[in-house]
Amino acid sequence: MKKTSLFLMSALLLTLLVTLSACGPTIAVNQPKAQPTVTINKSFQKGIPAIPKLSKYLCGAWSSANNPNTYGVITIYARLTQNVKPVPGASAQATAHFAYGDLNLDQAPVSDSGGYVSFVLQLQGQQPRMTAATVDVSFNVDGKTVACTPAFFTPQ
Repeated sequence: MKKTSLFLMSALLLTLLVTLSACGPTIAVNQPKAQPTVTINKSFQKGIPAIPKLSKYLCGAWSSANNPNTYGVITIYARLTQNVKPVPGASAQATAHFAYGDLNLDQAPVSDSGGYVSFVLQLQGQQPRMTAATVDVSFNVDGKTVACTPAFFTPQ
C-alpha cells in the first residue's frame, strides 16, 4: 500500500508540475517568409554599349613643379601623339587660368621629334598661395585643334 500511495503522490506532483509549467509565458516562433525566386534574363547583356574608340590624337600637359613659389618660374610641358607615336612639327598654344584672370602664353612652340613642347611661365604673384591654377595646352595639327589634359600647380 505504501508503494501505491507513493506512486499516486508522484503522479499528482508530476501533474501539478506540468500544469504549473503550462502557466508560464508563451513564446511565439516566427517562421521566415519564403523569399521570391530571382530569375536572370540571359538577354540583359545585349544592351551593353560598345567600348568607345581611342582618339587618333592624344596629348597631355604637366607642370615642372606642383608647388612652386608664388613668384617662381615654372615650365609647362606637353606632348602630342598619334596612335601612340610622337607628332613632330605641330604648333601649340597655352593659357594659364589664375584665380583672378587668364594669361595667354604668347610663346608659339612647335613640337619636336618626340612630340614635346614647353612653355615658360613666370608666376609673378598672379595666383594666391594654396590655390590651384591650371594651364590649358592645345596643338594645331591637320587643320584641327587637339586639346590636352590640363597641367596644374598650387603655389606655396
